[in-house]
Amino acid sequence: MKFIITGRKIDVTDGLRDRINKKLGKLDKFFDEDTEVHVTLEVEKDRQMVEVTVPYKGIIFRAEEVNHDMYASIDKVVDHLERQIRKNKTRLEKRFKDDAFIIETVNGGMPNDYKPVEEEKEFNVVKTKRFAIKPMDTEEAILQMNLLGHQFFVFFNADTDEVNVVYKRKDGDYGLIEPEF
Repeated sequence: MKFIITGRKIDVTDGLRDRINKKLGKLDKFFDEDTEVHVTLEVEKDRQMVEVTVPYKGIIFRAEEVNHDMYASIDKVVDHLERQIRKNKTRLEKRFKDDAFIIETVNGGMPNDYKPVEEEKEFNVVKTKRFAIKPMDTEEAILQMNLLGHQFFVFFNADTDEVNVVYKRKDGDYGLIEPEF
């Protein structure tokens, strides 16, 4: 795997690079060797944040962890990604190929760091909502989302004539999702 490491408000030291290569290198059993892994390290007051994004064959794996210690954040983000893969192993194998996500064993047993995670067998949709979409701009959509008390809002963007999604980010800011076809 190829690591692209970016620091925001932090100098990426050799120690941090080594820790990222060592810990995230454990995930190379799941991905091809030329897979790019985007790692962003950010410091905000006493919050040490690590965000990892792995685009792989049309699927984007993403995890974010915040801790008071950058090294602990790196450890946790790796665990988070590994849990995501194990939890969705069957679906991912169907999408890519059989045995794409085999867990390597040590001496015929499980790896030393193996933690069992129950795989989701099916997604259970318990409610379907239908609603009329009226054209609006992004600012109006954010206002509507806040008035409803939701974390996201689907709307028809009057500026682009496309369906978009606005959402509230963990940092309190807002995001906009614009589809590409």
